[in-house]
Amino acid sequence: MAYRRAVIPALVGGVLLTALLWWAGASAQALHLQGTTDVLGGRAAADLQQWLTPWSYDPPDSVRFGAGVSGGTGETAGTDGGRYLDLYATALQIRFAAVFAFFVPGALLLVRRLPPVQGRMPAALLATWAWGLVAGTLAVTVSAPWLIASQGHGSYRFLPQLAGVISSGRQILVLTALVAAAATVCAACITAKGAGPLPQEIVPARAARLAASAGTAVVALSLVVLSYQSVAGALQTAFTGGGLLAEPGDLLRQWLLLGAWAGPADTPLGDWLLYRAADALLLVVVWWSLRRLPGLLTRATVPAMAVGAVCATVLGLLSSQVLRTVTDGAGMRWGLIYLSTGLGGGVPAALTWGLVAGVAAAVTLRVAVRRTQAADATPAVQDPARP
Repeated sequence: MAYRRAVIPALVGGVLLTALLWWAGASAQALHLQGTTDVLGGRAAADLQQWLTPWSYDPPDSVRFGAGVSGGTGETAGTDGGRYLDLYATALQIRFAAVFAFFVPGALLLVRRLPPVQGRMPAALLATWAWGLVAGTLAVTVSAPWLIASQGHGSYRFLPQLAGVISSGRQILVLTALVAAAATVCAACITAKGAGPLPQEIVPARAARLAASAGTAVVALSLVVLSYQSVAGALQTAFTGGGLLAEPGDLLRQWLLLGAWAGPADTPLGDWLLYRAADALLLVVVWWSLRRLPGLLTRATVPAMAVGAVCATVLGLLSSQVLRTVTDGAGMRWGLIYLSTGLGGGVPAALTWGLVAGVAAAVTLRVAVRRTQAADATPAVQDPARP
């Protein structure tokens, strides 16, 4: 699809995602009303408040406490407190602008290389949904320094604070990104009319399988090797230091580990295998997505494969989280809010390893396709002794 046709759906999705997050954050104040607590219940209202606060202009208690710090020489407490509140408002402005800025380029690439026509609509919808989660996570990451500074203690354990901020606000992103993805795909279906038949890459089955296996092996490195309890513990505690950038372990865990697991020493083997089924599902989703991706793309370029692998890893994470929630008997007793608490985690690590997996899959695909074409182009040499 041409850029002029793909840019409109990307802009529509970016505006809608930003507007939905702003509306969700503005609705956080309604959870403080007595009638809302009576209808939803105290636990549900508190969970929703935790979900919406990262997108709300209403400062949390930590920022209000920072705003109450007395000013320096010649400054009043109100002046100093106003600066903290201004920093918080600036962080939210950067956050909403970054959501739009990160979503539009990725959605533009997906709509152009994976247009929702000729049987591609489900794949385009799922990929755009996953990219919405990535855009929201990146926006939270970019705006995190201003948010930490607004709390009045940004110089204390900055990296652990940064890791905590990055992991916030992800549950509401799952819903808003799905709505924005649906709007993007619908707009893309409209703009694709009259564009004529779009090209579709012809990929040999063996080359596609090799590429999917290479990309899945990269993701498995994080999920199976680095996420093992002893390896993850050594990774989180290996880089220690002093000062502002001390204790980077929590941040490394956010960006490198897709899970956490240990051997079945303390649990029955059956329960351990059931819990590991979610990790196996993640790898299956990643492999199947990467296997189908080259044939769905109009052109299997390295950027398209990289973004597609990121989306595949995020979708695998969501699938594994849903399966783990369903198999956890405790979740059924607490209701839907508790069940959805674990959704949306691990997106930073999915972004890191998805990019590497996409590049590895693209390189493997090109090498395998060239070898296949070279083998097909080599003429058969006839034995001179045979007629």
